[in-house]
Amino acid sequence: MPFGNTHNSLKMNYSAEQEYPDLSQHNNYMAKVLTPELYASLRDKETPSGFTLDDVIQTGIDNPGHPFIMTVGCVAGDEETYEVFQDLMDPVIEERHGGYKPSDIHKTDLNFENLQVNRPGPHPDTRSTSTDQVHIYRPVWFPLNHLTLVSRTFQGGDDLDPNYVLSSRVRTGRSIRGFCLPPHCSRGERRAIENLSIESLDVLDGELKGKYYALKNMTEEEQQQLIDDHFLFDKPVSPLLLASGMARDWPDGRGIWHNDNKSFLVWVNEEDHLRVISMEKGGNMREVFTRFCTGLTKIESLFKERGHEFMWNEHLGYVLTCPSNLGTGLRAGVHVKLPNLSKSDKFGEILTRLRLQKRGTGGVDTAAVGGVFDISNADRLGFSEVELVQMVVDGVNLLVDMEKSLEAGDTIDDMIPEQK
Repeated sequence: MPFGNTHNSLKMNYSAEQEYPDLSQHNNYMAKVLTPELYASLRDKETPSGFTLDDVIQTGIDNPGHPFIMTVGCVAGDEETYEVFQDLMDPVIEERHGGYKPSDIHKTDLNFENLQVNRPGPHPDTRSTSTDQVHIYRPVWFPLNHLTLVSRTFQGGDDLDPNYVLSSRVRTGRSIRGFCLPPHCSRGERRAIENLSIESLDVLDGELKGKYYALKNMTEEEQQQLIDDHFLFDKPVSPLLLASGMARDWPDGRGIWHNDNKSFLVWVNEEDHLRVISMEKGGNMREVFTRFCTGLTKIESLFKERGHEFMWNEHLGYVLTCPSNLGTGLRAGVHVKLPNLSKSDKFGEILTRLRLQKRGTGGVDTAAVGGVFDISNADRLGFSEVELVQMVVDGVNLLVDMEKSLEAGDTIDDMIPEQK
């Protein structure tokens, strides 16, 4: 238990006012929602495994804000956290996920065949009569007064320009029902999750056949090489992870499984029980997403065969440690070169309108280097997996088109998207 919450009853010797945290300098979703009255009503509650309100909010107290993203400021210690502390969690979720209400139902779509792309094409005068299904189309991201364009309908997601898109990946998390989540699990639980994961993943075959590597058996040089190659999660130096209690007993019970060509990976016991990742160089997001859907479906089936299902419900979708990752838990991202567009004072607003977010290529705590950004979907909950990957593919294609226009000395004013 990360914060010694067995002494929670001793806190009752002090008033709620005396125990209420100082949030006056804070800028995260938890701090926006938590009031002295709400704190007073929840502070004596705990989940069946003993996770308390102070455990939920500690990371948001210790990390008032973040230079690159608006953080959530709270975590779950088990599946029941979202129910026991729903008076806090529901408004945080609604704030973080664009108005997603407690009565809303999440949708899941892991059928990669549903991914389609409508790319802006040439002027109508250049239309073709071939079987490429060329048709008049007004892309949803263009202003209503923009010139009507022609678009080709592609199979979907396989046309991101590799001269700009350096790599593509899709990842998600999964939690195994019946175990506490990483901020709260014991050493024994963590090791049981690791053993169950090894047993299940060892069954994968074909393109997905691979091997598990325990962190405790790696040299520091081997770990660093995998981190530098973007295959392995960083050592727990992020204050967001440390304050959440996710670095306890490091590296006991943690590891990485990957297939032979390192295009499909599973992280075990990092921020979530499992992080499932499909990745490759270049811009073929469709191939990455296909492998992701196929592998993830097989993994879920293997866990069920062993009597363990993933945490899921109709409202929250897949339940994960951080409320920001509920629903799909999906982050589809590319490393893309945008040295000119990123200098525009409109860059941030363009990303917001496309429902995208930017990070440095080294992760959430890093800045871009050389104009290369990690661009991904901002949403997780309320949209299906296919819809989110579609947003990334469509949005990145537009960003690359804007970058090309700026390279040629042209304006991008007519390409500014409307809010999706």
